Amino acid sequence: MSTQPSLSWLTDASVFRVNQEPAHSDHIHYASMDDCTAKRQSLFQSLNGDWQFHWSPDAASRPADFFKSQDKTESFDTIHVPGHVELQGYDQIRYINTMYPWEGHTALRPPQIDMEHTPCLSYCRHFNLNPELKGKRVFVRFEGVEQAFYLYLNGSFVGYAEDSFTPSEFDLTPYVREAENYLCVEVFKYCKASYIEDQDFFRFSGIFRPVTLFAKPEAHIDDMHAMPVVENTQGKFSLSLKLSFTAAFSGSVSYELSGKDGIQVAAGEKQVTERDTQIRFEEKDTGTVQLWSNYSPYLYQLCITVTRANGTVIEVVPYEVGFRSITIRDRTILFNGSPLHIHGVNRHEWSADKGRSIGMEEMISDIETCKRNNINSVRTCHYPDQIPWYYLCDENGIYLMAETNMESHGSWQKMGAVEPSWNVPGNDPLWEKLVVDRARTNYETFKNHPSILFWSLGNESYSGTSIRAMNDYYKQADPGRLVHYEGVFHKPEDKKYISDVESQMYAPPERIREYCTSDGSKPFVLCEYMHCMGNSLGGMKQYADVFDDCPHFQGGWIWDFIDQALFVTDAVTNRKVLRYGGDFGERPSDYEFSGDGLLFADRTEKPCMQEVRYYYADRF
Repeated sequence: MSTQPSLSWLTDASVFRVNQEPAHSDHIHYASMDDCTAKRQSLFQSLNGDWQFHWSPDAASRPADFFKSQDKTESFDTIHVPGHVELQGYDQIRYINTMYPWEGHTALRPPQIDMEHTPCLSYCRHFNLNPELKGKRVFVRFEGVEQAFYLYLNGSFVGYAEDSFTPSEFDLTPYVREAENYLCVEVFKYCKASYIEDQDFFRFSGIFRPVTLFAKPEAHIDDMHAMPVVENTQGKFSLSLKLSFTAAFSGSVSYELSGKDGIQVAAGEKQVTERDTQIRFEEKDTGTVQLWSNYSPYLYQLCITVTRANGTVIEVVPYEVGFRSITIRDRTILFNGSPLHIHGVNRHEWSADKGRSIGMEEMISDIETCKRNNINSVRTCHYPDQIPWYYLCDENGIYLMAETNMESHGSWQKMGAVEPSWNVPGNDPLWEKLVVDRARTNYETFKNHPSILFWSLGNESYSGTSIRAMNDYYKQADPGRLVHYEGVFHKPEDKKYISDVESQMYAPPERIREYCTSDGSKPFVLCEYMHCMGNSLGGMKQYADVFDDCPHFQGGWIWDFIDQALFVTDAVTNRKVLRYGGDFGERPSDYEFSGDGLLFADRTEKPCMQEVRYYYADRF
């Protein structure tokens, strides 16, 4: 791959990452045990805050060489990172469900984009390295950028990335200085990924999740895979630990597993001479464990310490591990040996003030709402969420369907009809590589979280060999979890290759009953149902009745958790009010279709939540 950046990458399906670090587990590393105990992340440096910024309506008018000299940014404005540019005074706020933003304006087919109407966002930031990062290998992590971006440091091209909702990391070591660094990011609002990021949401752009520098010590654990296996419902278990180091070194790894009470369950030490090493916790040393579940989200503390041959600590990695099992037997999903009951919601990340650029306050509030209303499962519709959300679900026993960042609704459903003549990813080998990479990133980042029961291949993207390749990847990489995909419903002949469950949207109760009592070969779940618009949810009793009668129907996820609406100040009354899709003058738009949550956008519960709390209490 050439290291010379090219705008052609935006429409080349074979190019979706350039010089990007491989995806890896989301663990945090500490420089010492003292740092670990105090949760002091001395090897990390936040770049959140005010950046210099310039918005251009198209590529031709952008300041193309601003990364070469700081003198070229004198006319730049200031913008806050993380955040959407549309909520900071730039560009058009736009809500769309299935259509693409350019429909009705320009006729395009994948992977084309309209460069004359693709905004370009130019960001730059000056920084000095914190003392703890000096003299070490330095990397940068962008946790979320919509939609494609080019990265430069001190005048040199560093890399390129797409996939808006998963972390992108780059090695800055060849270019970084101890002081007076000049970091530049060029973001394009549209690229070929626009065709597979066609989710039902507001179409924003920019650096909307945190940006962080971090340093790696000389013997850094690049990837950690903790693989707990429950042998039976009495809690007999085994635990394998696979570690991948940045480079081979001479030293040792010590490991300890402790319960919530601090009592050590297992411990040991292993000499390390190669980059990859595996450790197995023997059952005879550990006995039984408490199982993790919604009712009792018991987590064990795993602590890994890397030391040099002389015994000095290089780094410490803690991680919480949960032991649980999920499998299918006789068309029934069994969780810890008992039938799984899903009383779930689909949840967009959302704030009426900040859009999808949410923080811990919103995440904690959402967890509390779920627990208060007997919601035990969340589908991350339709992309990976911010990393802290997965930890919160581990701690609170929320069962996750972890969805890959993919939806291509507008490429196969036109004017309400199923018409897949040019759908993506379809059967195109180039698109297959792109979407399998997204599945891989989703898996590698979040693979250690016990809250994840299902990997989902994405949403409403029809079917084809690319979807099958994603399914095959997940089954090979993680046979201990289930794979979900609903879109194959439109191509029944592919069901034998794709998805462990029969998943449908908005199926009426009698259709579920018919499937479960006939020759249905898989457990049945509703990945979306009820569609909470207006005064809806009055039909939950009918679904509850089917659930009582049909054990192969194991519940579903309500669409959806929270209204997508934004606070604005009304020009007439001067009051702060909520505005929905279409209220911002955007065309095309799907208007108030953005308001179908169990919560209003300010997180006030709607009256229909009473219905959810009642029926989710005893059944699903």
